[in-house]
Amino acid sequence: QVQLVESGGGTVQAGGSLRLSCAASEYTSSIYCMAWFRQAPGKGREGVAYITELGSTGYADSVKGRFTIARDNAKNTLYLQMNSLKPEDTAMYYCAAREHSPCSLAYNMDYWGKGTLVTIPS
Repeated sequence: QVQLVESGGGTVQAGGSLRLSCAASEYTSSIYCMAWFRQAPGKGREGVAYITELGSTGYADSVKGRFTIARDNAKNTLYLQMNSLKPEDTAMYYCAAREHSPCSLAYNMDYWGKGTLVTIPS
């Protein structure tokens, strides 16, 4: 079983930046798909970004141009660089992984972290 542990959440003013990290118990190079999802209070889960083992990426329209997903296989870590943060980005952010292709925010993930909270005051 793959274990995922998120970190880096916190409170940042609108327009600021934050970098989330997700440490994996397995080499990230052996996990085909890794992704970030988020859930705001009273809202459903929303896919944010994904990345394949070879570096192909995809983003939700709401974060394109502001967020960047990356993975460091040597450190078994997934990252989400969040810039130009907005109050609507406030949510619990979850790291997720899928063992095999395909990789997109529309496909089921096999493993989930417990989440890290990001708060952007209005």
